[in-house]
Amino acid sequence: LPEHASVSLAVYNTLGQRVKTLLDQSLPVGEHQAAWDGTNDSGQAVTNGLYFYSLRSELGVHTHKMMLMK
Repeated sequence: LPEHASVSLAVYNTLGQRVKTLLDQSLPVGEHQAAWDGTNDSGQAVTNGLYFYSLRSELGVHTHKMMLMK
Protein backbone atom coordinates (compact mmCIF):
# COMPACT_ATOMS: atom_id res chain seq x y z
CA LEU A 1 0.00 0.00 0.00
CA PRO A 2 1.36 3.41 -0.87
CA GLU A 3 -0.48 4.94 2.10
CA HIS A 4 -2.32 3.88 5.25
CA ALA A 5 -5.76 2.55 4.24
CA SER A 6 -8.77 0.57 5.37
CA VAL A 7 -8.67 -2.65 3.36
CA SER A 8 -11.19 -5.40 2.69
CA LEU A 9 -10.12 -8.61 0.95
CA ALA A 10 -12.77 -11.21 0.21
CA VAL A 11 -13.22 -14.36 -1.89
CA TYR A 12 -16.35 -14.82 -4.04
CA ASN A 13 -17.77 -17.75 -6.00
CA THR A 14 -18.85 -17.54 -9.65
CA LEU A 15 -22.37 -16.53 -8.57
CA GLY A 16 -20.94 -13.45 -6.87
CA GLN A 17 -21.64 -14.77 -3.37
CA ARG A 18 -19.03 -13.96 -0.73
CA VAL A 19 -17.33 -17.16 0.39
CA LYS A 20 -14.74 -15.84 2.85
CA THR A 21 -13.54 -12.51 4.21
CA LEU A 22 -9.76 -12.61 4.57
CA LEU A 23 -9.12 -9.02 5.70
CA ASP A 24 -11.27 -6.17 6.90
CA GLN A 25 -9.00 -3.76 8.74
CA SER A 26 -6.75 -0.72 8.57
CA LEU A 27 -3.26 -1.47 7.26
CA PRO A 28 -0.09 0.62 7.31
CA VAL A 29 2.03 1.56 4.31
CA GLY A 30 3.93 -1.37 2.79
CA GLU A 31 3.50 -4.86 1.41
CA HIS A 32 1.07 -7.29 2.99
CA GLN A 33 0.14 -10.94 2.42
CA ALA A 34 -3.02 -12.93 2.99
CA ALA A 35 -3.61 -16.64 2.44
CA TRP A 36 -6.86 -18.49 1.82
CA ASP A 37 -7.07 -22.03 3.14
CA GLY A 38 -9.95 -23.10 0.86
CA THR A 39 -12.65 -22.76 3.50
CA ASN A 40 -15.69 -20.52 3.82
CA ASP A 41 -16.49 -18.14 6.68
CA SER A 42 -17.97 -21.11 8.62
CA GLY A 43 -14.72 -23.08 8.33
CA GLN A 44 -16.13 -25.65 5.88
CA ALA A 45 -14.04 -26.70 2.89
CA VAL A 46 -15.29 -25.38 -0.45
CA THR A 47 -15.19 -27.26 -3.75
CA ASN A 48 -12.47 -27.00 -6.37
CA GLY A 49 -13.13 -24.47 -9.07
CA LEU A 50 -13.03 -20.86 -10.15
CA TYR A 51 -13.22 -18.11 -7.51
CA PHE A 52 -12.63 -14.37 -7.49
CA TYR A 53 -10.89 -12.23 -4.92
CA SER A 54 -11.66 -8.58 -4.46
CA LEU A 55 -9.38 -6.09 -2.73
CA ARG A 56 -11.21 -2.88 -1.76
CA SER A 57 -9.81 0.27 -0.20
CA GLU A 58 -10.07 4.05 -0.51
CA LEU A 59 -7.49 3.67 -3.29
CA GLY A 60 -9.82 1.58 -5.47
CA VAL A 61 -11.12 -1.91 -6.14
CA HIS A 62 -9.12 -4.73 -7.72
CA THR A 63 -10.82 -8.02 -8.63
CA HIS A 64 -9.06 -11.03 -10.14
CA LYS A 65 -9.90 -14.66 -10.71
CA MET A 66 -8.14 -17.67 -9.23
CA MET A 67 -8.48 -21.43 -9.41
CA LEU A 68 -8.77 -23.54 -6.26
CA MET A 69 -7.29 -27.00 -6.73
CA LYS A 70 -6.84 -29.35 -3.79
